Amino acid sequence: MNEQDRVSVLKTKHTGLEQELELQHKLPHPDDGVVADLKRKKLRIKDELASMNAL
Repeated sequence: MNEQDRVSVLKTKHTGLEQELELQHKLPHPDDGVVADLKRKKLRIKDELASMNAL
């Protein structure tokens, strides 16, 4: 997988995590553990993209 493909995959994952996070926030009682985990995963992806200078 070349770098451009990796960037595309990471951005797709980031978008998916954002959608999951939005769904959690729409729940009457969002699971704080799930929300924190989703945010952590999004941040890891963002950091990886930044290290690749792809943002």
